[in-house]
Amino acid sequence: MELQIELNDKLKDLDIAIKSLRKTGSDYAEAYTNYRVALAQELVRLKDEGYAITLAGDIARGKREIASLKFKEISTEAIYKANIESINAIKLHIKVIQEQMNKV
Repeated sequence: MELQIELNDKLKDLDIAIKSLRKTGSDYAEAYTNYRVALAQELVRLKDEGYAITLAGDIARGKREIASLKFKEISTEAIYKANIESINAIKLHIKVIQEQMNKV
C-alpha cells in the first residue's frame, strides 16, 4: 500500500511537471522570437547605415538590448531543458516503484 501511495504522488508530480513544461516551453519560444526579431531589425538598421553585414552581426549582438534578449533566451531554454530532465527523472522513479510493486 505504501508503494501505491508513493506511485500516486509521483504521478501527481509528473502531471505538475508536464504542465510546467507547457509554460516554460512557451516562455522559451517567446524569448527566442523576441531575440531573433530584435536582432534582425538591428541588422537591417546597421546595414542601412552602411555596415558590412558580417561586421553588423557582431555589433548588433554586442548591443545591450540585443544581448539582454539573448540572455533571456538562453536562460529560458535552460529552464525548459531542466523541466524535461525533471520529467525524465520522475518517469524513472515511477518505473522503479512499479518494478518494486511487481515484486511484491
